[in-house]
Amino acid sequence: MTKPVPADVVSRIKAVLGEGGWSQDPDVLAPHLVEWRGRWRGETPLLVTPRTTAEVAAVVGICAAEGVAITPQGGNTGLVAGQIPHGEILLSTTKLKAVRDVDPIDDAMVLEAGVTLYEAHQQAARVGRRFTVGVASEGSCTIGGLISTNAGGTAVLRYGMMREQVLGIEAVLPNGEIWNGLKRLRKDNTGYDLKQLLIGAEGTLGIVTAASLKLHPLLASRAVAIVGLNSPADAIQLLARAKDETGGGVEAFELMGLLGFALTVRNVPGLRDPLPTEHPWYVLIEIASGEPGTAEAALERLLAKALGDGLIADAAVAQTETQMKTFWHIREGHSAGQKPEGAVWKHDISVPVSKIPAFIEQADAALEEAFPGVRIIAFGHVGDGNVHYDVLKPVGADDDAHDAQREQGARLVHDITASFSGSISAEHGLGAMKTAEALTYKDPIEVAALRAIRGALDPQRIMNPRILF
Repeated sequence: MTKPVPADVVSRIKAVLGEGGWSQDPDVLAPHLVEWRGRWRGETPLLVTPRTTAEVAAVVGICAAEGVAITPQGGNTGLVAGQIPHGEILLSTTKLKAVRDVDPIDDAMVLEAGVTLYEAHQQAARVGRRFTVGVASEGSCTIGGLISTNAGGTAVLRYGMMREQVLGIEAVLPNGEIWNGLKRLRKDNTGYDLKQLLIGAEGTLGIVTAASLKLHPLLASRAVAIVGLNSPADAIQLLARAKDETGGGVEAFELMGLLGFALTVRNVPGLRDPLPTEHPWYVLIEIASGEPGTAEAALERLLAKALGDGLIADAAVAQTETQMKTFWHIREGHSAGQKPEGAVWKHDISVPVSKIPAFIEQADAALEEAFPGVRIIAFGHVGDGNVHYDVLKPVGADDDAHDAQREQGARLVHDITASFSGSISAEHGLGAMKTAEALTYKDPIEVAALRAIRGALDPQRIMNPRILF
C-alpha cells in the first residue's frame, strides 16, 4: 500500500479539475479498481479524469510537488494489474478523446490517449487507410494504454508491435512538464529516441496524452482459412511455406490446440467447428494483398500443396466476410471459452519461432508430471513466437487449490521459456503480476540501466511506483 494521500492534495486536484473531472463515488470507482479477470482489486482516494493535456500536467505537477504517487489507467484491459491502484491517485485518460488530425498523404493520424482502438480503426478507414494493430478488446482498450504497454495483437507478424506504429508522442513527464514530441517523421536520427522509452514503460516514465500513428494502405484482397493438422511442428513448416508462397503477405498465423478450440466452440455462443472432424491442432491463416484476387489465389495454392504433401489434414476457407469474422471469433474467443471451466494459470511467453514445438512439448511434460490432471491450452501468435500457455484446473478440482499452485506452475513454465532464450512476457507487460519475477530472468546489468533511466526521469518514483524494478 502506498502512503496515504494528504487531504489538501486531494482538495487542490479537485479544484484544478472542477466538476466532472474527478470522482470519489464508490459506484463510479468500482469498475476502475478491478481487472476484468477479477484477480486484482485495488483502492484509490481519488479518481481523476482530465479532459486535456494541460489538466493532466496540472494533476501531475501537484503530485510531483508533494511526492504523491499516481497510477495511470487507459481502458483497464491490461492483464498484469499494472493499471490497478493500491492507494495512489488513479488518473484515467479515457476523456482525452480528440482526433487532432488524420492525413492520408503523410499516412499518419494524431489521436489523444483516450481514443479507443475501434475508433482509431474507424478514423483510418474514413480516409481510405488502415491502422494495423488488432486486439480482441478493441472496443475498450485505448491508444494511450496500447502505447504504454507496447501491445501486440494479431498482426505483429506483418506489421510489428505497437512501438513500430508510433511516429511521435505527446506526454506529461513525472515532473509535470509537457513533452511535445508529436512528430510524424519516418526519419529522425538525432540521438536518443525518447518516445521509444515511453512505449512499453507502463506509465512509469510519464503519461502518454496523444500520439502520431502510422497508417497503411487498404488491401484489395484478403483470404482466411482454418486448417487442421497434427502438430506444432507441422504448423511451423506451414508458416514457412506461407511466407514463401505470399512474399510477405501473411497477415496472421494463429495456432490453437484441440482443447482450447473445442472449449471455445462449446462455451462461446454462435460458434461451431468449421471442419467436419476434430484435429489435434488448428491454425488460422490470414493472407492479404494489394492486388485483387491475389490473396485468395495464394491461399488456394498453399493449401492444395500442403494437403497433397500430407502436411495438413483438412482446411476450411472462409467464403464471405461474415465467415472470416466467425473464424476469427474462434481464435479471439479462447479466453472467454476458458472462463466457465474455472481457475486457470495464464502465461504469455515468447520463444524463437523454430523453438515453439520443443517449448510446448517440454512444458506439457513438466506440467503434467508436476500437476497430474491439469488441462493445458496452448494458443496464440505463433507467427511471431508468442504462445499463450494456459493451464486449467483438472476437471472437478477446487479453484482455490489450483490457484494456490499458480506460482509453482509459472516457475516451471518460465524456466523452460528462459532455457530457449525466451521472454516471460511477450505482449502483456510485467505490471504488478510479473515485476518481481522478472528479476529472476533479466540480466542484472540491464536492470541497473533501466533503474538508472527511471531514476533520472522520476527520482521520487511517483509514477506507477509498484511496477518495473
